[in-house]
Amino acid sequence: MKILLTGANGYIGARLLPILEAAGHEVYCLVRDERRTKQSLKANKNTHLIVGDLLIDDSLNGIPKDIDAAFYLVHSMGNSRSDFKSLEVLSATNFVKVLEQTNCRQVIYLTGIVNDEQLSEHLKSRLAVEEIIKKSSIPHTFLRAAIIIGSGSASFEIIRDLTEKLPVMVAPKWLHTKCQPIAIRDVLFYLEKVLVNEKTFNQTFDIGGPDILTYKNMLLGYAKARKLKRYILTIPVLTPRLSSYWLNIVTSVNYNIASSLVESMKNEVVCHDHKILDVIPHQCATYQQALGYAFLKIEQNSIVSSWRDALNKGYLDTDFMDQIEVPQKGTVHYQVKLNFEKDSNEVLKNIWAIGGKRGWYYLDWLWGLRGLVDQFVGGVGLRRGRRSGSEIIAGDALDFWRVLLADKQTKRLLLYAEMRLPGEAWLEFKVIERGSHQYLKQTATFRPNGLWGRAYWWLMGPFHLFIFNGMAKRIVNFNGV
Repeated sequence: MKILLTGANGYIGARLLPILEAAGHEVYCLVRDERRTKQSLKANKNTHLIVGDLLIDDSLNGIPKDIDAAFYLVHSMGNSRSDFKSLEVLSATNFVKVLEQTNCRQVIYLTGIVNDEQLSEHLKSRLAVEEIIKKSSIPHTFLRAAIIIGSGSASFEIIRDLTEKLPVMVAPKWLHTKCQPIAIRDVLFYLEKVLVNEKTFNQTFDIGGPDILTYKNMLLGYAKARKLKRYILTIPVLTPRLSSYWLNIVTSVNYNIASSLVESMKNEVVCHDHKILDVIPHQCATYQQALGYAFLKIEQNSIVSSWRDALNKGYLDTDFMDQIEVPQKGTVHYQVKLNFEKDSNEVLKNIWAIGGKRGWYYLDWLWGLRGLVDQFVGGVGLRRGRRSGSEIIAGDALDFWRVLLADKQTKRLLLYAEMRLPGEAWLEFKVIERGSHQYLKQTATFRPNGLWGRAYWWLMGPFHLFIFNGMAKRIVNFNGV
């Protein structure tokens, strides 16, 4: 079948695309920025790129007339609070208008649970989109979900940030609101199974996991899964505005998203019916199981997509190793830039030989000591070494690092730390050439977990000062075998 996929760069769309490709469908991805999908289009001959903006109807002429079904997976929540509802309405109106000129047999819309009478502005906008799609002549299928739990989801990362960073939380009363979370894998399952399923035409389904929890339950459930002791005190004096600033400061979401989410948290998002099970029988994961799946993906560095994908610069590659981008928010950095005059390929060769028997070029005994400490506390240490002395590919183990990207064409190596740390760490090497000017840029990035993570980074500061500077100099000047 020919499928139109909107929101292909977003959190859901990026995960749904390979599922549709694996099923043999011809997928047409509607995106605003073709740079973000170049790599995925090279990987599958049945996936096509259409550049267009749903807010500009004249830009949608490239949508084929003979499509069989369309997924509507876009939203404007990341835009300013004053206009996101109007943007939602305009986007949906243009979407329906162009689809009615095609042979489309079904529109599938993933939305939010809207069962309360007094809805937030965010949920009202979702309901408004439903009404616009309903008025079209094309059969629709609406899947209404509450919080989606998965690696890279906004909800999961908010829960993670709050629980990891704050041993004691003084929280607003909305933490007592009930919610029915669902695992990302179950959302994707339903999206695939309703596709051109006539039993789902012109139907609206609530989808959710088996657990009905308060937001407080979810935070404490995360703490239990991570074996953390956390204490939460709820008070009535935190206004939505203060709560939004609080989320913006403590978590990685921006203020616009935080304020939309906080306002929506006054609404219970619980399934009112389970008729989806009559059409598509399925046992959804529990909240704890969903957390476990997310932890596993994070540990494997196999986060296929993030909620940030729809808001920030990123690339939709089919190989998750090439998708991992070093985060910018909530991180600290130590960067060394070192000019050199020798052949840049020689410097690149030294970078590609790092670790293992070659070692880390400078004060290698300190790296060894760090490996012993890591091994002592249950980490991998330096005992894994490396697969080859000269070649590196994405996915390789490199001492206590994992190779995320090894691209000789762009002269870039990106490593992710698998050692035991109070946070997450990346180490990036890049050879940059600007005409006759060339230099090595070496960047250590750390995303701390809580106060101990921040203290760890500052305690390591003096070591970074001479270790990383010394390492960069040795990489540039090394002439050994």
